Formats: sequence, structure tokens, C-alpha cells
Amino acid sequence: MEGGEAVNEPRELIRRAIRGQARQLAPAAALAAVHQGCEAAVPLMIGLIVDHAIAPGSGSGLLWTLVLLAVLFAVLTASMRLGGRLVRHATQGAGHELRMRLTRRVLDTRGFDRAGTRSGVLLSTATSDAGRVGMVNAAVWTSAGAFGALVVAAVILLRASVLLGLVVLLGLIPVVLLTRTISAPLVRRSSAEQSAVAHAAGVAADLVEGLRAIKGLGAEAAVFGRYRDASGQARAAGIRAARLVALRSGLIILLTGVFLAAVAWLGGRLAAGGAITVGQFVTAFTLAQFLIGPFTRIAMVGAQFARARASAERIAKVLSAPPLAEGGRTDSPAGADLRIRGLSGPGLFGLDLAAAAGEFVGVVVDDLAAADTLVRCLGRQQDPDSGEILLAGVPARDLDPDVVRSVVLVAAHDAVLFGGTVRDNVSAAAADPGAVGRALECVDAAAMLPEGADTVLTERGRSLSGGQRQRVALARALAAEPPVLVLQEPTTALDAVTEAEIAANLRALRAGRTTLVISASPALLAAADRVVVVRGGAVAASGSHADLLGSDVDYRELVTA
Repeated sequence: MEGGEAVNEPRELIRRAIRGQARQLAPAAALAAVHQGCEAAVPLMIGLIVDHAIAPGSGSGLLWTLVLLAVLFAVLTASMRLGGRLVRHATQGAGHELRMRLTRRVLDTRGFDRAGTRSGVLLSTATSDAGRVGMVNAAVWTSAGAFGALVVAAVILLRASVLLGLVVLLGLIPVVLLTRTISAPLVRRSSAEQSAVAHAAGVAADLVEGLRAIKGLGAEAAVFGRYRDASGQARAAGIRAARLVALRSGLIILLTGVFLAAVAWLGGRLAAGGAITVGQFVTAFTLAQFLIGPFTRIAMVGAQFARARASAERIAKVLSAPPLAEGGRTDSPAGADLRIRGLSGPGLFGLDLAAAAGEFVGVVVDDLAAADTLVRCLGRQQDPDSGEILLAGVPARDLDPDVVRSVVLVAAHDAVLFGGTVRDNVSAAAADPGAVGRALECVDAAAMLPEGADTVLTERGRSLSGGQRQRVALARALAAEPPVLVLQEPTTALDAVTEAEIAANLRALRAGRTTLVISASPALLAAADRVVVVRGGAVAASGSHADLLGSDVDYRELVTA
């Protein structure tokens, strides 16, 4: 859908984050300029108040100045509140758009080549990185405010004293540039810290996802050690960044103090000599202190955009990841017969296999990699290296992945359940309400659950046992009633008696529809019309389960092991 397009370049992602929020960002920037301009005018009003307070007989002028000061504060407060609200919409809106694009890319029906990217890193990209790119709108907002403050301050200072105004305005430039130079290592440390945190999040996500297996293997200590190391690296990166923050803050305070001392000395001399009034001196000194903020914000915009660009590069890498399967025709094939010809890929070498419409075929594969490749190719999660899969005589490679999946439903052995009730999970892709009941009954998915089909599941269905999860996942696949159903090891966590009951129910429920079961379960294979044995990546034998038990020693070892 979006992979490989120029719009996924980092700079374009940032520009799009700004342009896409122009309706909120433009008025927010204008309000920021008003707010900061009013902030810059406050020292002027204070200076006027000082002059009116000193001058005799200026009571009315003092009163009106105080009224204007109150109005000024009302305007700057209102502009800040409204502008802040608009820019928050802009930053959150841009982050939301990026998160949605990332989600669409990961869920793209053409498949997504993760290239070893951890789930936790993907999560960090969709949250932290997307949010950081969205924050460029806040940088634009603060920049607009800073420029507004500088314009107003420049007018005020130069009208009071050209010399003092130039000293303040030009003197701030080296101060801010030195501040930026001091801050440069902090930006690099910040990037390193973010990468370390993302890595730790990836390790944590893997740990949580495999928690049950980890406990079963008794590997808690080893896995905890891995996370401790990753988290320790993130902590060390954070500490290094914190040290730089402390050093930066101290140096900036020192530079600011020296600059303000110079402004105070010059302003005091000009006021003592009568070149400026006391109030103008107060205005100039206060503005010098105030303007450090706007100058610093302008200087730091580059650093903010650099951070955003680093995040945009990680986002662009995901958005531009090549699809595992290309698109194709959108017309659905007329029929449910499945034929595989010369299929080659990891673990498969010229596999030929067929299932006639309405046939129940068992497939025994001696290699897990070969089984996974077969499952992924049947679901068009990837295209084979060579060979083809035909649906009613139409090559699957020529069909859009969505069309293939409307005909062929692949239920992999690692199917994931979602939060909600058992019924919610089973009805997610149900053909009709009646199909949900038939599927639940077929596998007795609600057996021994406290609330039956209304039992609420925790995240990924971890509140269920392995066998219960398999029943719910199988019921979900059956409820969709697809023309062709491919099941990969659907009953490995069930006992032999339960497997036999489900196998009989499955055959009856799928009567008239094509079913391919990739499994070494004797109960499922005995229910099949025909069993195909795949060894060495190609078909080695075919026949009924009973015949193969008697004639094929390798088959007997595979299914009775």
C-alpha cells in the first residue's frame, strides 16, 4: 500500500507532519507570536511604571499604564491557552497519523518483512518515534513565538537606545551559539539513550510474549539476565545524558550571568549619564534576561528537528519495508480446489500437492521450516521462490492477497487470541451468527470455562490453558466457514481422546468444503480422506492413514513418535 513510496523518506515524513496539521498549526503559530510579543512588551510596561512612579504629578499616567499592563496580561494569557490547545491538537494529530500509517503497513495484506525487528522496537517506533516526529509542530509553534518576541523586543530596545539595543540583540547571538555548542553532545547522548531504551523494550516484549515457555523451561534466570543487561545499558545511557544535562545547565547559567552583568554595567552608565531613563534601563535589563529564552528556543530548533529526523528514519524504515507478496487481480476464483505445483522456498523443493473441492487432506511434514513456508505461501504472507499455488486453476500469485484470503483461510499453529470474551474471539470473522455456535460446539471451546463462551480472556488469552487456547483459535477459524481451510497443528495441546472427538466433528462440520490439515496427529490424519507425506521438501508418499501406517516406516515413526 505505502511501502517504497517517496513519501516515506524521513524529510517528507516531517514535512507531511507539519503540512497535515496546518489548520491547527497556523493559528497556533500566530497566537504564539502574539503571546511572546506581549511577553516582550511586559518589561516596557514595567519601565513606564517606574518612570511614572518617579516623575512628579504623573498619577493618571501611572494608572493608565497599570490598566494597560493588566490588559496585556489578559491577552497573553488567552493567546497562550488557545495556542497551546491548538498546538497540542497538531502534535497529537501528527503522531496519530504516523501511528496509523505504521499500523496499516504492519497489517498490510501483502505481508511485512520485519527483517528481524523486535516487537518491542516496533512498539517504540509506533509510540516514542511517532510522538517525537509529531513534536516538530511544537518546535514550529515555539519558533513563531520566539520570532514574535524578538521583533517586539528589537523595536523597544532600539527606540530606547540604539547602542544598548544592539549590544543586547547582537550579544545574545554568541551566548546562544555557545549554548548550542554545549548542547550538541546531549543530542547525541539522547539518541543513544532512545536506542538503548527501544532495545530494552524489545527484550521485555519478547520476555512477556514467551513467559509461559520460559517458566516451563526453567529459564527465568537466563532471560532475566538478558533483560537486566539491556535495561542496564539503557540506565547507563540515561545517566550519561543526565550528567551532560547538569554540566550544560551550569555552563549556561554562567554564560547568562556574565552577559547580564555586561548589560547591567552598560545600561547603568547610560542611565547615569542621562542617555536613557531609569525605566528604560529596567526595560533593557529585563528584556536582556527575557530574550535568552526566545534566542535559545530558536537555536534549539535545529536539535529538535535532528531528533525528529532520527525518529523519522526509523519510521521510514518500517514504512518502506518491502512486501512479502505483491498485489494482483481482485476477481475471486470460481471454485475451491487447491493445487500446488513445483513449490520451492525455505525447506521446500519442488512440492506438488492437490486437494479437490470438498476433500479433507492431511499433510505430514518432517521439517518445521518446510511446514512454515507452506503455510505462509498458502496464506500469501510471502510468495514462493519458484512454483505456484492454483485456486480453481488461477495462480494465487496473480490474485490480490485479500482475494486469496477470502478463499483460503490459514490458521497457523501460533494463532493469537485477543482481549474480550471467548465469543468475541470466535465471532471476529464469523460467516453468520449460527456459524459461531456450530464452531464452538465442534471443538467444545467453552468446556470447563467458568462463564462458558462469555468468559473474559486476558491479553493474548493467557488466562487459558494451552489446550483451551487451541480450541478457541480452531473455533474462530471454523466459524469463518472459508471455502478452503488450512490448519497447522491445531490440536497439539489436547489429549488423544479429545483430539479424536474434535477430528470427527471437524470432518462433519467441513463436509463439502476443502480442508488441509498440516499435522502429525494420528486422530486428525485418520479422519482425512487422504494423507500426503512431505519429506526432504517434496512429496514422498500418499494414501490413507491406515495404508501409510502399514507401508511406510518413516511415516509410522513421524505420527507415533
